[in-house]
Amino acid sequence: MTDSAYEELQTGGFGPATFELLRRLVLQVRRAYGFPPPEGYAQWSDEAAYEVVLAMVTAKGQEFVTRCFTLTANQESLERVLLASIKYHLIDEAKKTPRGKLRRRIARLMDGDAAYRKSNGSPPRWALSDHAEEAVWQGNLDDLITQAARVRGVGITRWNHAGPTPRQTVHALKTILLCVLQHAQGAVREEDLAKVLEARFELLAPARVTRLFADEGTVVGAVEQHAATIAPDPTAAEGEAEDIWQRLSPNERLLLPYLEEDAHHAAQLLEIRHNHAAAVLSNLKTKLRDALSEDSDRPATMGALLGRCHSAVP
Repeated sequence: MTDSAYEELQTGGFGPATFELLRRLVLQVRRAYGFPPPEGYAQWSDEAAYEVVLAMVTAKGQEFVTRCFTLTANQESLERVLLASIKYHLIDEAKKTPRGKLRRRIARLMDGDAAYRKSNGSPPRWALSDHAEEAVWQGNLDDLITQAARVRGVGITRWNHAGPTPRQTVHALKTILLCVLQHAQGAVREEDLAKVLEARFELLAPARVTRLFADEGTVVGAVEQHAATIAPDPTAAEGEAEDIWQRLSPNERLLLPYLEEDAHHAAQLLEIRHNHAAAVLSNLKTKLRDALSEDSDRPATMGALLGRCHSAVP
């Protein structure tokens, strides 16, 4: 099969033997460098490798294999050139993923700190500077994740996707990295460190959509009907609105105009984690439902509250 792939390209064809060679080389590169499987696959398999080959051929065209062939003189040199091409393709794809971006971020943090040392070779690994250079962690990833979960007193409330990492976030990330590497007592793959941080802080977890109100629209209906044009009642409604306003936290005040948005939107607005945003929304829901009694003028009170939102400085 290997020889026939070279012969196929000699005759100008891109046939099944060449495709099978690419699949085999994809799995070889994956084993050597620890690349994650393509999107849609939980683990590597023949099907996942075929998906990578299809993506390469689609993106580069079959001509890229022909160009590789022109640089070679035999089957062995063809494999070397194709291996390099596949490696760089997988590097580019990995950089585009959320975990790839997380890996680059933590690599920058550790690279600028003398407490950490990057090991030579591939895949990239990191250890503490006082660990023996030849020490390599080879344990179970779940063990590191469990160790990270035991660390208390650190959290991430802001996770920016561009620009410098906030100081509090840097402290949280490095606290977990230090704890995990101390437990490992050796160099840990950069990919595994990213998985540990992802699990500890739920950094790459999908957005969880949470409906704010499930009470037949008690509050939402008032907001929808009156948010734009309500003239607040200057007496009872203003007094009730002021009482409610004083009981709201700064984050709850910011969310008042966005009662129908989901937790994902709230997390982006407040720059906090999804779990925290969902809790803020739940508390706001409870406070408003309890405060807006049957005897109150709900539309007028909500109008007065919204008026305070527009004039308040976050």
